[in-house]
Amino acid sequence: MLKDFKTNEVKVTEGLFRKRMDINIEYLKELDDTCLLQNYYFEAGIIIPGMMTLENPEKANLHWGWESPTCQLRGHFLGHYMSAAATIIANDGNAILDAKLRHIVSELRRCQELNGGKWAGPIPEKFFEVMTTDRYIWSPQYTIHKLLMGLLDTYKYTGNEEALLVLSGMADWFFDWTEDMKHRAPDTIFKGEQAGMLELWADAFAVTGDERYRTLAETYKGQGLFKLIKSGKDSLTDEHTNASIPIIQGAAKMYELTGDDEWRKIVEEFWKSAVTDRGMYATTGANAGEFWIPPMKMGEYRGDRGQEFCTVYNMVRVAQYLFKWTGDSRYSDYIEKCIYNGYLAQQNKDTGMPTYFLPMTTGSKKKWATKRNDFWCCQGTMIQAETRYPEMIYAADDEAGRLYVNQYIPSVLEGKVGDKKVKVVQTLNMKNYEVQTLFDEHGGCEKSRWKMLFEISFEDDTASKAFTISFRKPVWISDEPQVKVNDKDAASTDGAVSVSIEDGYINVTGINNNDSIEVFFPSEVRAERLPDMPYLAAFVDGPIVLAGLTGDIDVIEGNFDNPSEFMDSVTEHAYDIFIWLQNNYRTKRQNKNFKLIPLYDVKDEEYTLYFEEKK
Repeated sequence: MLKDFKTNEVKVTEGLFRKRMDINIEYLKELDDTCLLQNYYFEAGIIIPGMMTLENPEKANLHWGWESPTCQLRGHFLGHYMSAAATIIANDGNAILDAKLRHIVSELRRCQELNGGKWAGPIPEKFFEVMTTDRYIWSPQYTIHKLLMGLLDTYKYTGNEEALLVLSGMADWFFDWTEDMKHRAPDTIFKGEQAGMLELWADAFAVTGDERYRTLAETYKGQGLFKLIKSGKDSLTDEHTNASIPIIQGAAKMYELTGDDEWRKIVEEFWKSAVTDRGMYATTGANAGEFWIPPMKMGEYRGDRGQEFCTVYNMVRVAQYLFKWTGDSRYSDYIEKCIYNGYLAQQNKDTGMPTYFLPMTTGSKKKWATKRNDFWCCQGTMIQAETRYPEMIYAADDEAGRLYVNQYIPSVLEGKVGDKKVKVVQTLNMKNYEVQTLFDEHGGCEKSRWKMLFEISFEDDTASKAFTISFRKPVWISDEPQVKVNDKDAASTDGAVSVSIEDGYINVTGINNNDSIEVFFPSEVRAERLPDMPYLAAFVDGPIVLAGLTGDIDVIEGNFDNPSEFMDSVTEHAYDIFIWLQNNYRTKRQNKNFKLIPLYDVKDEEYTLYFEEKK
């Protein structure tokens, strides 16, 4: 099993991903603690100053939407907030978020004590009793799972003992409730969208060794989905997408906890059903209106309610588990498509707010959440997602002395691979020159975002011939990759450095202290056709889905197997994240031409993803 690096061992530096992370951090700092806690206060009987009566509710300092005191899902967002803040604190020690999180935890403990010492939730305990009846109730276990997740992450990433104390009290409550349900209404344990509970309790046991958490994990392991998956049937079609994926994360955690191969088989069979046999849109989504699309029917189900963001995030987490077990590059290729066409594309580049669904029809528009009046499930998921880039970039095989580079994101890694302390600085190697540079010093410009430089150093200042660094060879690459060591082609190093390509990785062995490696991945625009309607295709540049900025054109004249027939690149000096405009194109020889840009750059414009081929 491969090793993940600790949260504080990888820092994302300059560029697109850093910018999106920073926008997210600013939003977390901006939110008011009292508003985040409002529903926990109400449930504990704490009166927020000035809120005994509301003469003008529109001006009340409260969170609304799904966080409204009238919503049955109220309070879910705080758990996401705690997890996101804890991850950021562990990564860069953010003092403001650290203070906010410590205050929030202490207030949760205060609420718990007022509720009798166990319950600390933002909803009434009786919501769980309602699940034993035929009355409708909106996902009580989903709501509480987010709180439990936030508490556990706070303890894991910041060492906050009070968070563990609150979690322990909640565990006692769940122990009592599940024991009661086992005798009165056993099926109730698996109601209320409880999908994340298995992973949560298994992880809590792994972190603390507390047997109560193991008992709770055992209680939640009897998921009906597991039996369906093991039967070999399609157990997903028309089922709620995001109610199923977290169940599989629980199976993955159980495999890591127990070593029982049955758990691993469940996860692998799920992946086969959800991805391999089902197919996906160019953006990776495979759901419409929150439900799994039937296998290879993407064209039939293409609409305005596609690719719920929560599903993108949770499928990435499943892919992370599978990569860690196998080292298979296809999972990292999948993650790359998700982060460009989900994490980035469904986050507003200016406000950080998410779009719940990703529309895929002609003349689509993204509907963005507001900062204080929506709080959809995807809003909570997004604030977590934008903290997770550091954990996706590198992995290690300590026994083999091998470092994996899985994502090409400017960053710094300082950690151990086997017994060697190593530092890797990954930067975009897009050369440019300052305005003041003399022309005779000008050596030309590099405009490709897919040329990366890696500077490698070892703590002991000695050669490390046994050390191997493995660069993922992207599945989208259009020609052979180029590798240079210390500005020389790897082939001209007289055998001092060996380079091999196998199993989706470019393996470089024989690196010395302070060596640099440059990798370049040629890319080109290609069409990704819908399996059931192959005359419809989206255009993808590397891993990046392109959006046509048009509200009324969905037919292109030309051979989609050769996009250069009808599409030219657009380049200009950008003065932005990249020195030169990246991944921009314009159609040609059409009745009416339009521009195509990365889907993640679309904000309020009308756009179209899929076009009909007219030869």
